[in-house]
Amino acid sequence: MDWLKLAESRKEELISELQQLIQIESVLDEESATEDAPFGQGPLKALQFMLSKGEQQGFQTKNVDNVAGHIEMGAGDDLLGILCHVDVVPVGDSWTYPPFKGELVDGKLFGRGAIDDKGPTIAAWLAMKMVKDAGVSLNKRVRMIIGTDEESGFRCVTHYFTKEQMPTIGFAPDADFPLINAEKGIALLNFSQKAQVTADEQIIAFQAGQRSNMVPDHAKAIIQNVTSGVEEEFQQFLEENTTEGTFIQDEGRYIITVKGKSAHAMEPEKGRNAAVLLAKFLINYITTPASNQFLSFIVNTFGEDYKGTKMKLDFEDIMSGPTTLNPGVILFHHERGGHIQVSMRYSVSYPFEEKMTEATKVVSDLGFALDVTSNSIPHYVPEEDELVQTLLKVYRKYTGDESKPLSTGGGTYARTMKKGVAFGMLFPGEPDVAHQSDEYVWIDHLVKAAAIYAETIVELAGK
Repeated sequence: MDWLKLAESRKEELISELQQLIQIESVLDEESATEDAPFGQGPLKALQFMLSKGEQQGFQTKNVDNVAGHIEMGAGDDLLGILCHVDVVPVGDSWTYPPFKGELVDGKLFGRGAIDDKGPTIAAWLAMKMVKDAGVSLNKRVRMIIGTDEESGFRCVTHYFTKEQMPTIGFAPDADFPLINAEKGIALLNFSQKAQVTADEQIIAFQAGQRSNMVPDHAKAIIQNVTSGVEEEFQQFLEENTTEGTFIQDEGRYIITVKGKSAHAMEPEKGRNAAVLLAKFLINYITTPASNQFLSFIVNTFGEDYKGTKMKLDFEDIMSGPTTLNPGVILFHHERGGHIQVSMRYSVSYPFEEKMTEATKVVSDLGFALDVTSNSIPHYVPEEDELVQTLLKVYRKYTGDESKPLSTGGGTYARTMKKGVAFGMLFPGEPDVAHQSDEYVWIDHLVKAAAIYAETIVELAGK
């Protein structure tokens, strides 16, 4: 079967369905969440969209308490899982193209979720339709499992698997080709300032970031009682650091903003943390104890270090590479002090308890308490495993690329399976624009991915 030719013939169908899915603003909205829409209306609408498509095409579908669902074909005791998600991270700033339109420009489709994970979801959905329409006999059930809270903690699939069967084997089209067989652990760390704030703190408020899994692209501070000439020196700071910002004087207070660059928390070095930038400027003018301690902690701990070296959290191994930290939500309030939420992506063989004990002592000396809010342990499937070898065989057939399996600091649904890996759909050499402004996917790559996924289904579940 020429799956690539079949996928090419259905390109317009693929584009249309992806545009429809992108046009659903499926960002977590806990403020408007209800019992019927646990993560807000947007994620629910995106789930319902996919399930309705499955019903229209004659697949078996199931909605599990409006948090997740599945589309299924085939028969048998064993289950092949294809785990996708339809929720997306917040938009952020600086988009050239509308984030919820799905605009086509020069072979690219732009929109939030285009590559993470709505584009890959639609590619896998087309693959299932092609296999079904081709009348291929299957010896396993093939189930696309659709989550709606992947970007904020996997609550969707955690709940789903309390009620539904765990796949025998599976993959998540939510990362890179050729495939990822090692996913780092993901821990959410909270740093709380211990010092008492005083009534005359120079920082009235400091805020940056919306999610721990995104590099903050905007930071704002309200300060008071600083020396004259700050505005002129701020403009010089912006020029020296090749960035943008604003400076407003308001009744003796100064409102200052700085622009950074967003990126996924798994690769913080690809972004530019706006909070760190703003702290680097303010530290020259802020002397009140709690305010200065807060800024010093940001600058000295995260300023030039993504690997946690200053806190003795650094570690790396051959399987998965170095541990990285992303301070994603940074807050200071003149009555409550500082709070920093950090997404840590740690190596497969990381000595977690030992490292946390050591770091707790270090940050305590710097005036902060460290708490582990959540911890998802690493996930690893050996390269010699039959699942890994089958996926590599299919990928290499369509690309000629003999690359070895990869590791990632990103967390995919693959880690929720007993035997699962992340399989595409970002191709080697392609820039990763997930969580960034003007997120996009190449249409030709979507088509090729759909063909790869179709053949993979046949290889893993065909008679």
